[in-house]
Amino acid sequence: MKFKINRDFFSSGLQLVTNVVGARKTMPILQNVLLEAGEDHVSLTTTNLDLGARCSVKANVSESGSVTLPVRELGNIIRQLADMEVSVSTGSEPKAKITTRGSIFNLMGMDSKEFPPLPTLEGQKDLKLSRQELKQMLKNVSYAQSVNEERYMLKGVYFSLAEEELSLVATDGRRLALTTKAHKSEDNAVGEFILPASSVAELMKMPDLGELVRISFTDRQVAFEVDVEDNSSEEVDEQNGFVGSVYMVSKVVEGKYPNYKQVIPKDSFNTSEVERELLQECVTRAALVSDERVTFRIKKDKMEITAQSTLGDACESMNVSYEGDDATVSFNPRFLLDPLKALSMDKLSFEFRDDMSPGVFRTNDKDKGDLTFLCVVMPIRTD
Repeated sequence: MKFKINRDFFSSGLQLVTNVVGARKTMPILQNVLLEAGEDHVSLTTTNLDLGARCSVKANVSESGSVTLPVRELGNIIRQLADMEVSVSTGSEPKAKITTRGSIFNLMGMDSKEFPPLPTLEGQKDLKLSRQELKQMLKNVSYAQSVNEERYMLKGVYFSLAEEELSLVATDGRRLALTTKAHKSEDNAVGEFILPASSVAELMKMPDLGELVRISFTDRQVAFEVDVEDNSSEEVDEQNGFVGSVYMVSKVVEGKYPNYKQVIPKDSFNTSEVERELLQECVTRAALVSDERVTFRIKKDKMEITAQSTLGDACESMNVSYEGDDATVSFNPRFLLDPLKALSMDKLSFEFRDDMSPGVFRTNDKDKGDLTFLCVVMPIRTD
């Protein structure tokens, strides 16, 4: 194998696949990246057996071949090289010679035949989604995933694909986030799966390449693939160097996701319209005094947000659109700030009733467009 490659292109590709690599020291091959040199490109693949990633970077290949090399060490070497053009070559042994002007590295690797192949999906269901919409939907709900090892089914984002709608849900038992999008499923591709939290994190880091994501899923695996836009502009090429497609395949969380719909209040609640950024700022300042509880006191056209602790107390006030009875309800400030930071719209509906009932954030009808959002936050009982 022999090829020449742009240092920054190589580094970008390695950075994309490095985070997948886990800490399974019992299988050293999983610490490596599989390099496969083909016509005008080098393919980079990593896996931890639960999640795999593959991308291709353009290169000048004079001799095809493959090898696996320790991905983090390789990434550190490439990133520190002084020259932009990097030459990589291998011989009969599984090691690579990496050279630039004034630098020579010989890096030991392992035979590419030992590298576990990424799983292939059979009998899968498929859908296509805007890459930006998918990342925004994940951002809308991912903060509510559980970190409790015992509740493993909640350690991920639940995807539910119906005939006319796609829903993403996450909950940890104390708050629930739901975002939906009108989506016409093709070829009766309805179904559901739970994407593990680690895979959600990597998917949200996917580079801004291509417009559409192809999602394929079975009972055991789910794959996400983005075609790199075919653009010969020198400016675009200098930014990334990716070619072909970026591909991720993940195991799904086994088990049945709980019935999240029963958590969403069906009773009539008081509703106020709030400015999202202003509410976020007020809660953030109040939480400087107490990061465990903030109390909302809602009156006609006004909301007070107070916090108290041994440190002292704080009171923030803001104007809201509200015509109902006075009410008081308390929440964990972090559970309020997470959805407020994740969303992008200017205004939200905040629904509440009393200190025993959950608070609900919703997108206003005029703002939601094709994407809707709802977040249920359990209250802290007011003394």
